[in-house]
Amino acid sequence: MDKDTIIQLRQQPIEAVAERLGLRVTRHKSLCPFHDDHHASMSYNVRKNTYRCFACGAHGGTIDLVINLLRKSFPDACRWLADSANIIVEEHNPKTQNSKLKIQNSFDASRYARHFEHPWLSDEAIRFLFDERRLNPRVVRWCRLTSWTDRQGTHWLQTPFFDATGKLIGLQNRNLDYHKPEKEVFHEKDKPNKEDCPTKSHHSPPYGGGAGGGATPPRFRFPYGARCSIYNLPVTAMLRPEEPLYITEGCSDCWAMLSAGHKAVAIPSATLLSKADKDLLCNLAERLGTTFHMYPDRDAPGERLFMQLKEVLPSLEHHQLPPDCKDFSDYYMKAQ
Repeated sequence: MDKDTIIQLRQQPIEAVAERLGLRVTRHKSLCPFHDDHHASMSYNVRKNTYRCFACGAHGGTIDLVINLLRKSFPDACRWLADSANIIVEEHNPKTQNSKLKIQNSFDASRYARHFEHPWLSDEAIRFLFDERRLNPRVVRWCRLTSWTDRQGTHWLQTPFFDATGKLIGLQNRNLDYHKPEKEVFHEKDKPNKEDCPTKSHHSPPYGGGAGGGATPPRFRFPYGARCSIYNLPVTAMLRPEEPLYITEGCSDCWAMLSAGHKAVAIPSATLLSKADKDLLCNLAERLGTTFHMYPDRDAPGERLFMQLKEVLPSLEHHQLPPDCKDFSDYYMKAQ
């Protein structure tokens, strides 16, 4: 994990992190989770982005709060915080003086591309995509989602990232068992038609970073060197003049937006956008008159992402989700 990523994790709003951890923050205060507190003695300094309990003395920043409350190590706390904030974390590779090994650290698209030529879905992936998320099968085929199971029995959904020309530039492994009960029943009647979703019974490709060493697998994993700044870029080649393009915060919201009949991309973090990414988006507005729209998640990080993207795209329009919907995926599922 590089220094810039750690800085980004430390800059996550302290009150938003506290709320993700289950603390109820009101007027910059909450009950302290580190002692038997009945008078909201935990105070949050949003300017310094820190917390402090004036009763027991507990204090620190975002990463410290996760470490102390969840009893995690520093690396695990960073991964938890990154997962909760949709920040991409590349696995650390020790420095080596061997230049050949350094070259191998870049993303090798040829190693993964063939797995997306004929995607297939496990029962767990079918349940997640169609029973839980209620996505349109045509969207799943368009996005070329595939799945696999590692040697520890963890089920993963693999999401490819392509550039605007359709070249594979990165991928995301999503843990389908993350925070799920050990045993879940999948009803046959809930499965889509086999014609819509090519499947196989089990697959364990030797790639993508399965769970290892007995550690709890993270929610997301990214191969080293993968570029995952904008998702679903190939849709930009299909835009008609003055056609709207919706920007979502993650792949799941993008799938929901596509299933709702809109052309969409996902940008999980404005800070990860390269100059080429920004130029591509701005060029769409200049060349095609593309209008940009966004339904930010109903939380502080969602609104902050909107404001950051609006600096890049001044014409970006804000759409408000209903009060009972936390993100567009939730809104889409409730509308089905």
